Amino acid sequence: MAIRPLYDRVLIKRVAEEDRTKGGIIIPDSAKEKPVEGLVVAVGAGKPLKDGKIRPLDIKKGDRVLFNRYGGTEVKLAGEEHLILREDDVVAIVQ
Repeated sequence: MAIRPLYDRVLIKRVAEEDRTKGGIIIPDSAKEKPVEGLVVAVGAGKPLKDGKIRPLDIKKGDRVLFNRYGGTEVKLAGEEHLILREDDVVAIVQ
């Protein structure tokens, strides 16, 4: 199933965090927090402006981004968890 987000929304697949610390300590599932880094799978056409024009998004498919931990809407596609966010909820693009 293919999904294309509308307007200024982006579809993100969360990147799994490490199971161990740098010192080798294993982190149990109950102590893990939701990852705040993800890979952009799809983007919308852009943000509509008051004058009717569409401003294209700065984010593009394939970008690795940081986003707010509790923002967006979680969706399940082909058995995998994804997140739909507005462009404003994306904090940074990892380069």
